[in-house]
Amino acid sequence: MALKIISWNIDGREQLWRCLAGMDADLALVQEAAMPPDGLSATVCVDDAPWVTDGWTTWPRRTAVAGLSDRVCVDWLTTARIAEAGEGDLAVSRLGTIAAAQVWADGIEPFVAVSMYSFWESPHPIAGGSWIIADASAHRLISDLSALIGKERGHRILAAGDLNILRGYGEFGSRYWAGRYATVFDRMERIGLRFVGPQAPNGRQADPRPDELPPASANVPTYHTARKDPANATRQLDFVFASASMAGSVRVRALNDPLDWGPSDHCRIEIDVGQ
Repeated sequence: MALKIISWNIDGREQLWRCLAGMDADLALVQEAAMPPDGLSATVCVDDAPWVTDGWTTWPRRTAVAGLSDRVCVDWLTTARIAEAGEGDLAVSRLGTIAAAQVWADGIEPFVAVSMYSFWESPHPIAGGSWIIADASAHRLISDLSALIGKERGHRILAAGDLNILRGYGEFGSRYWAGRYATVFDRMERIGLRFVGPQAPNGRQADPRPDELPPASANVPTYHTARKDPANATRQLDFVFASASMAGSVRVRALNDPLDWGPSDHCRIEIDVGQ
């Protein structure tokens, strides 16, 4: 038996919960999620945390781990702001950007599933410039994830989501940004979470290949801007990581063909977890 998991940034669209409920998946790791609509409680099971992300004052969105079938048992971890966290809470740097749960299923060794979202931020005014950055948030997520690792080997964690950064290259070929983004993937590897996809051939690559993408890159586009569509998407912003003890049994695929993409600006990421 393999568990079918969908990781998806649903862009605050309440109706996309109905798409997830109809996918015959066992678990969903969602980002920028609005509260599930009424009438789905029989098929979509989520925790009772507030639908809020620190920094979004008007948008009731957050990450979530959702049970979608009776083949899984989900036990959610309570997240709390660092200054407010009590014993047993998962202390997080920015409430709403990370959700975690222990997952059990027949024939599958238990593991912790994590949905994560790198929040866009701006540098301090004293820094000058007009950048928006997400790697700072990604590093905060790694710090939060580190609390789930209590030994060098043998932990079982699957973490997926929208990191809003690039892998293997920088903005418009910038070596500076390539190196800066690489620190995120290196640090994930260093704490024991391997990058497991999606990568070609498990997903359609951009065609034509954008000039900024290195020739040897196996990246697959998972996001398109408002001025583009799935057919001409070029950038991969969604990534999956797994502990070494379970990475060999994880298969990841980007459902990024234009006919499979779905109604969000991010495509769905399909993750199969085997024995």
